[in-house]
Amino acid sequence: MISRKSVLIFILIHFLLLTGRIARVESEDVLKGKSRVDIQIQLYQEKISQDPQNIHNYYALATNYIRKARETGDITYYLLAETTLQRALEIKKDDYEALKYLATIYLSKHQFQEALTLAGKLNEMHPEDYLNYGTLGDALVELGEYDKADEVVQKMLKLKPGLVSYSRASYLRELRGDVEGAIQWMELAVRTANPRETEAIAWCLTQLGNLHFNRGDLAKAETQYIKALAMFPRYHYALAGRGSIEAAKKNYLQAVDWYKQAIQIIPLPEFIIALGDVYQKIGDSHEAKKQYDLVEYIGLLNKVNKVVYNRDLALFYADHDIKLTEALELAQKELEFRKDNIYTQDTLAWAYYKNQQFQEALKASKLSLRLGTQDARLFFHAGMIYYKLGEKDKAAEYLNKALSINPYFHILYAEVAEKTLEEIKSR
Repeated sequence: MISRKSVLIFILIHFLLLTGRIARVESEDVLKGKSRVDIQIQLYQEKISQDPQNIHNYYALATNYIRKARETGDITYYLLAETTLQRALEIKKDDYEALKYLATIYLSKHQFQEALTLAGKLNEMHPEDYLNYGTLGDALVELGEYDKADEVVQKMLKLKPGLVSYSRASYLRELRGDVEGAIQWMELAVRTANPRETEAIAWCLTQLGNLHFNRGDLAKAETQYIKALAMFPRYHYALAGRGSIEAAKKNYLQAVDWYKQAIQIIPLPEFIIALGDVYQKIGDSHEAKKQYDLVEYIGLLNKVNKVVYNRDLALFYADHDIKLTEALELAQKELEFRKDNIYTQDTLAWAYYKNQQFQEALKASKLSLRLGTQDARLFFHAGMIYYKLGEKDKAAEYLNKALSINPYFHILYAEVAEKTLEEIKSR
């Protein structure tokens, strides 16, 4: 299923781009199949070379690098955007707009403490700017400071009710275990959105689909993914959502097709893992390995990837019994700078479990469940840990909970949960 790691960073960047008043370029090259964003990048590179003191050209170039990162999934474009903004700050120290974009780039690179510090500074400069509260809230969530994040988002809601603040309120409700509340906030985000914000609305509709999927309601989830694709055709997250629906229905060939469509647009590791798991499920180990090898390559591609994908790689390794020692090392490294995040704790718990360190796994698992988040995978991991510790009643309780929340929570591990419960009952 699609990860919600740093999900709201997308929304914040979208609105920065929307409100940045960056000139759009129309060209015959677009009609010939060339990307508009590539044309804009070239244009503003030329403008900077002609007028290196015009700070607005740096904003424009940086925002188009951000667009390129979103369009391609290549996060090295965030590095280019960061370098461009640093050059702008050399021209005008402490420029507010440059710093605001820089804070969102820190989020994208998973430099959450740096983003938090910078957003705090910006908030002091302009406490009326609601977008800074979005950056603050996102950073606090990723660092596991959920109470503080609640306070920040409440301030944001008062300053600027709308898609940006409602979507954040939805995620915090989801983390607190209030799935109905999360759905209501996200529906409100869609209803109050500017109709021209098609990409952002598609994102919200996809998140609605995920919320329904995560509680096992395939019909409602599929409806939202279809709506997202009607709003923004070939939207990669919605295409992957359709893949998850077909996989849950055991229509595996259709699932392969949907995931391939998503990957052709942006080859995100989560899509490639899902495709590999479908191949694994139907017994095509050769194709599965090709996908898994690609995931590892993307995750280790450069230094930025190694930071951004630490937790994803750790969970991937643990899920697939690959490099289990490294999985634990990656999870422990992730813990160094966002140890209170519940999904970091869950990844650590699962890595400990796969490395046969069950007592340590249990400690981390308890921390991952502390908010009451209704995520079947968290309960599945806890159930398997209790099973290995010999606490069969506890194991059955948590495994039943996982399957009652979402019997389709994982194409491979949902069956493991069922078989483990059968074994417990037989004894």
